[in-house]
Amino acid sequence: MAEMDTSSSGGGKKHGGTKSKKQSTRVDMTPMVDLGFLLITFFMLTTTMSKPKTMDLIMPKDTKDEKEQNKVKESTALTILLGKDNRVYYYEGLAQDPNASANPDFFKASSFANKGGIRDEIIKKRDEVAKLRNAKGEPEDVVVIIKADDDATYANFVDILDEMAINRIQRYATVDISDQDKTWIKQTEAANGVK
Repeated sequence: MAEMDTSSSGGGKKHGGTKSKKQSTRVDMTPMVDLGFLLITFFMLTTTMSKPKTMDLIMPKDTKDEKEQNKVKESTALTILLGKDNRVYYYEGLAQDPNASANPDFFKASSFANKGGIRDEIIKKRDEVAKLRNAKGEPEDVVVIIKADDDATYANFVDILDEMAINRIQRYATVDISDQDKTWIKQTEAANGVK
């Protein structure tokens, strides 16, 4: 609050000349300091609360040497394909055998539903693989391979990454979809009457 001091200088004697008034201004800075500390406190609290939450993504090193590449066992792999209109397809293994599609139960369709959806299949495969043992006698980890079709949405891709975090899948990879996978998606959609 600003105040003005308009008191006259001098004693009680009157001089014959003009009276000079001494004016002094005093600005009280206490409210300004309080406001400054409130703003500092507010911004300190809001910046610590609004930290972005991101998922750590560890990428393997890029190498052409076959011996240095990560190998995935057929028995521990689950391949998930993301299609159009929130459709999810999956099969167990890597499907490197072109005759694998001869088995009618090989390629399956699913959804992002909480009950009976892709989450249940991931949990089932994770528990099944956890019973297997490697050469050292340690339990194996399931490896999920994610392939997105050209018609898949980013939302579905983020949803499947969320499923990896929710189900505590430690090893997963995103790879390009193959022509064979696209063919299987089209055949499954045609068999189910999907356009």
